[in-house]
Amino acid sequence: MLILASASPRRRQLLTQYGYTFTVEPADIEEEMPPDLSASDITLFNARQKALHVAEKNPGALVIGVDTVVAFDGAVLGKPADMDEAFAMGSRLNGRIHEVYSAVWAVRKTPAASRALVEVSRVKFRTLDEAGLRRYLARIHPLDKAGAYAAQDESAESIVESIEGSRTNVIGLPMEALKKLLQAFGPA
Repeated sequence: MLILASASPRRRQLLTQYGYTFTVEPADIEEEMPPDLSASDITLFNARQKALHVAEKNPGALVIGVDTVVAFDGAVLGKPADMDEAFAMGSRLNGRIHEVYSAVWAVRKTPAASRALVEVSRVKFRTLDEAGLRRYLARIHPLDKAGAYAAQDESAESIVESIEGSRTNVIGLPMEALKKLLQAFGPA
């Protein structure tokens, strides 16, 4: 049995779209952003915490914990606390290139096994004026999205100009890398 330790509707949608059979059991933990860790290490730390939390209650299941952050100019951006912070994030990234880090931690308690991965993609934003950025944020509801934007938004008003690397990583779950990671556990 495969369990997704995430409440993200985008991650559920990706797993379904790629043909996985799974259940959802969100990890009831606070994501952490230790300032002394790199973006890669932050995502690994949080993905591991989520997976282990859910695996404790489901020792025979294969549990995947996932975390995604945006890295820009030496700063790590998680989910914004409110619309003002979302606008500040969008303004910083506006017209510029940044990286998106997603970590996946897969664990099974019985028999004990775990594997992890980190995927990095580079994203270039279009340049929007203040009104355009505010319209975009109002439309996509950014408070549950790292970096306050949605890569799955393919409308004409999308803020994403281009992606170098995995598009699904930017959405929140690097499906190409996940497939290889899960294959290492053998047949379900």
